Amino acid sequence: MKKLNVLIAVAVLLFVSSLSYGQSIKLMSYNIRLDVDSDGENAWSKRKDYFTSQIQFYSPDIFGVQEALPNQVDAIAAALPNYNKFGVGREEEGKGEACEIYYKKDRFQVLQSNTFWLSATPDVVSRGWDAACNRVCTYALFKDLKTKKMFWVFNLHLDHMGEIARVKGVELALSKMKELNTKNYPAFLMGDFNSEPETKQIGAIKKVMDDTKDVSKEKPFGPSGTFNDFKHNEPVTLLLDYIFVSKNSGLTIQKHATLSDSKDLKYPSDHLPVYIEIN
Repeated sequence: MKKLNVLIAVAVLLFVSSLSYGQSIKLMSYNIRLDVDSDGENAWSKRKDYFTSQIQFYSPDIFGVQEALPNQVDAIAAALPNYNKFGVGREEEGKGEACEIYYKKDRFQVLQSNTFWLSATPDVVSRGWDAACNRVCTYALFKDLKTKKMFWVFNLHLDHMGEIARVKGVELALSKMKELNTKNYPAFLMGDFNSEPETKQIGAIKKVMDDTKDVSKEKPFGPSGTFNDFKHNEPVTLLLDYIFVSKNSGLTIQKHATLSDSKDLKYPSDHLPVYIEIN
């Protein structure tokens, strides 16, 4: 009888553990650096295989990329066939850089998705305020097919030059999130914000969302910054990339990491990816 009780206890423990594992979600945000020949030894053609193998190794359930040109979007999709994707380039006819979102197609269902421009006319191809480039935000409402839970993911890239554009872009993204999320599902906002933590726009986000790095149960792992500029011999201290989660979401951010993997003293991008695990 005692042996039977032990076996039952072990079985229950394994069952509970499997449930916890099944309910974890891994998210990643990654500025992949656009494909431009002037990057020389760091050109996309020389780093794409290592880049896609890095994604494959960490196996995020959902990941958002920034600066992805159409050929890069397709190359990532071809290398990772277990993911579906959506997004649109920021220029006319869907050309130019995209904030594409990839997700494991056997794990999630996309209930709603779209892209808007960070401008005063967000529903059409446009440039906002003092921005140097068109900028976009791609988003979706996901349903987890394992847990039946729903949550939003917003993936954006703020302008690298226009300070007003960065402030207004955040205001627009938060307004759009509030407009769409009428049922108060958990929401994530990720991307390259081209903004350090003390800036006005990051402060505005933190009024309604938590930086997952600040609320991670485990000590955050990796460098303090995310922009490496392909300089493998220098510390990475400039923080531009984040994943935020809505306050009081009911989710536990178990892990937060800035991944500094490299091969032969070369990074797979000029930004390091931000990676989180959620229970």
